[in-house]
Amino acid sequence: MVPSHTALILDGNGRWAARRGLPRWAGHRAGARAVGPIISCALELGLPNLTLYAFSSDNWRRGAAEVSRLLALLERSLARQAAEGARRGVRLSVIGRRDRLPGSLVGAIARAEERTDAGRRLHLRLAVDYSARHALRTACGSGEASELAPRLGRALNAREPIPDVDLLIRTGGERRLSDFMLWESAYAELLFLDVLWPDFGPRDLRRAVAEFARRERRFGGLPAPSPSLPLQEVSR
Repeated sequence: MVPSHTALILDGNGRWAARRGLPRWAGHRAGARAVGPIISCALELGLPNLTLYAFSSDNWRRGAAEVSRLLALLERSLARQAAEGARRGVRLSVIGRRDRLPGSLVGAIARAEERTDAGRRLHLRLAVDYSARHALRTACGSGEASELAPRLGRALNAREPIPDVDLLIRTGGERRLSDFMLWESAYAELLFLDVLWPDFGPRDLRRAVAEFARRERRFGGLPAPSPSLPLQEVSR
């Protein structure tokens, strides 16, 4: 059994660089290089949905130079991933705000989404200028005609509702969600790893998916009755 939607919080680029005596920028570049092997592994495992938390709305608080280089790196990565995705059947979408992004990045997003729209093997979502709280506030105030999930999708510039997260993985050693997928992760299995994102590889993803398969998911219900016990014994 594989999760229908796996979400990854990419954390630890700066610490990865600091431990090697490198500038923070080198950590971001290493983090960008780590994405390709994870996409390949997701395709091998047959994961239908993968969301990567690439740039949070809180990241605007960083220095202007670092933010500028991060967004430029995202723009270059989008072009590369779009070319690969079109070849491999990966549909690429970007969720999050776009009104604060540079025009060139917004254009790159539109081109990447259009180029990969026919992909059916994997739906890869990149969360850029993403804030779950902002999306919830926007969706709750946008009218009453439809359910919240479709409105959340529109608040995040998604073309359809985002599926619930089954498995949420955070790299970097922190134990928090950091305003990511709050609505969609209501019943997600959470996995917090000490490995820094640039060191996270296909073997780590395979282990995470294997751990997910071992967990019992009850969604607030009772465990499945044991065939050797009457139902009333299980309920006690």
